[in-house]
Amino acid sequence: MTFFAGLYDRFSLFLGPARLRALFVVIAVTGLLSLILNAFNGTWVVPAQSLLLIAAVAGAAIIILGKMDAEERGHWLGILLPSIGALVLAVTVLPQFALPLFGAALGWVVAGSFFFRTRGPMEYQEAVKHLRKMEYAEAVKSMDSLIKQQPKDPNHYRFRAELLRLWGKLDRAIKDYQRMAELDQKSAVAYNGLAEVHLQAGDYEQALNAGLKAAKLAPNEWVALYNLGMIEDRLGHSAEVVDHLRQALELKVPDARHRLLIYLYLARAEARLGDNAAAEEAASQIRKLKNGLEEWQKILESEQAETLRAVLGDDVNAAAELAAGRMDAMTLAQA
Repeated sequence: MTFFAGLYDRFSLFLGPARLRALFVVIAVTGLLSLILNAFNGTWVVPAQSLLLIAAVAGAAIIILGKMDAEERGHWLGILLPSIGALVLAVTVLPQFALPLFGAALGWVVAGSFFFRTRGPMEYQEAVKHLRKMEYAEAVKSMDSLIKQQPKDPNHYRFRAELLRLWGKLDRAIKDYQRMAELDQKSAVAYNGLAEVHLQAGDYEQALNAGLKAAKLAPNEWVALYNLGMIEDRLGHSAEVVDHLRQALELKVPDARHRLLIYLYLARAEARLGDNAAAEEAASQIRKLKNGLEEWQKILESEQAETLRAVLGDDVNAAAELAAGRMDAMTLAQA
């Protein structure tokens, strides 16, 4: 669970705020319209809802595929287009064969994943299997062999760096992120990863340098600004914390657990700057985000969360103290 806890953050950084918002709008609008149709009677309702489902799938595919490179886009188009075609036939032309066509669409997604699969995904699958058993050395070896064959793919280095971070091999993880940045000098993901691993290692100055590069490359990505604010909190750069984390909030941080820590760092920074009212306002937001606190607590209980506990354990505990009323923002400023 811990390994996948950060995947949404990276997906957000990959997709970007505009595409992420568009994806949410497509899903929300089609879902709402489908619910509204439940209030009507008629044989046309179910086909109309099916068309809305197809529209949601097609819209999501367009948004996500548009961000991919040509090779990867072709891979997924080969999987998704036949399935979407089968769904359209089931709804519009051959409703009497809807059930087998829906089954065929699902079956092709599964079969197509294997048919179009390259050596890379097989190595990833092997690595994930080892990861689930906490066999980090074996997981890294799976990626080593793939990288030897495809040394110019930055995504391979990113995944191996994630494995190395979980294993605690931070120096090797740093080298992989640096290699990723060399292969793609405009990759905010690479510099964001460097910032995270330097932060994990306690090297805050190097983390700050990488975080500033990530934020410069992706000024509209809340993830980069969130990490930058966290690093600046560690360095005591309170004015910069407030600036960058307010920007992150303006970009609509979607999940409660990250908003919780943003308000924690804001409360501490505002208190250090002497703005007690702003500090208490941030603390009051923490008390409203109990679901985010519970999510962090569950994540940190995992066996795989050792490195994450080292980085965020004290912050989550401080948020719990604030939420329970056992600490105020001014006390937090002394921490």
